Amino acid sequence: MELTLMEIVLRLVLAALLSGLIGIEREMRQKPAGVRTNALIGLGSSLMTLCGIYISSFAPAISDPSRIASIVVQGIGFLGAGAIIQASGSVRGLTTAATMWVVAGIGIACGFGFYWPAAITAFIVFVLLAIFGPLDAKLMGEESRNEKK
Repeated sequence: MELTLMEIVLRLVLAALLSGLIGIEREMRQKPAGVRTNALIGLGSSLMTLCGIYISSFAPAISDPSRIASIVVQGIGFLGAGAIIQASGSVRGLTTAATMWVVAGIGIACGFGFYWPAAITAFIVFVLLAIFGPLDAKLMGEESRNEKK
């Protein structure tokens, strides 16, 4: 499959924009991994996926673009583990790690040209973070929540 320059640009820009949108929500809540981090994760994931597609165009019988996507997921797991902090018997950063993981998935989807699922996923993630974060704080109560930190 031959990709035009315009198609490559679209995939990369869309990955960065959708991932950056999720980063905006994280930034507004003053969480780690804000706009730049999420946009870079999405962009990098998309680029690596495009590289897998490009390589498979030269050797389709021995190359599989999904192998690169699987390595991206493993690498993001490593970054996510770094975002999780264990202190005083509590764990923090799980949502940040999960956000990084799903942003990588959005980037991979954009890299493969799977635009609508990527956009829908970004929307759902944004809604989940924006609505359920405050809802969780209300349900748990600030005192309970502070004990978990």
